[in-house]
Amino acid sequence: MPGEGGSGATGKRPPLLVTAELPPDILGWADALRRAHYPPERNRLRAHVTLFHALPPAIEPELRQVLADLARSPPPEARISGLMKLDNGTAIAVESPAMVELHARIAERLHGLLTRQDTQPLRLHITIQNKVPPTAARALQAELAPRIEPRAFRFPAFGLYAWEEGLWRPIRSIAFRG
Repeated sequence: MPGEGGSGATGKRPPLLVTAELPPDILGWADALRRAHYPPERNRLRAHVTLFHALPPAIEPELRQVLADLARSPPPEARISGLMKLDNGTAIAVESPAMVELHARIAERLHGLLTRQDTQPLRLHITIQNKVPPTAARALQAELAPRIEPRAFRFPAFGLYAWEEGLWRPIRSIAFRG
């Protein structure tokens, strides 16, 4: 699990995460929702779309190359499509067949190195509330559902991060160039 062990005194390198980076307007909007509704004591990250949660740190050079190769394509189209109900929270649902395809290509290249969580079917989303009682999640969903309108955008880049003590250390942003 990310964060367990970290990179502390053992010298163990932290796991890697890959995101689909959000354009500034979508990031600002989603991050404002996250700051307003995520439990403040747990909200240590900005809004994000996670593609892979915990990749082995030893594959960083190969992973950089895989992401760079895939980033030669045009920025993938995406669309905010509504709310996604989480067990103990709320997320903004994102549709992007092109990003789902890129995720599948990365997963194929990294076959055998993925955690169980990272082999599950990809459901793109931006978490804006988590680890709250189900009643609080349902209340927020009822409040936000009429206000979340479809919005088209393009993912500008992949993000590569290291998980260190509950925070993400940026390693590199790999912009789409096609």
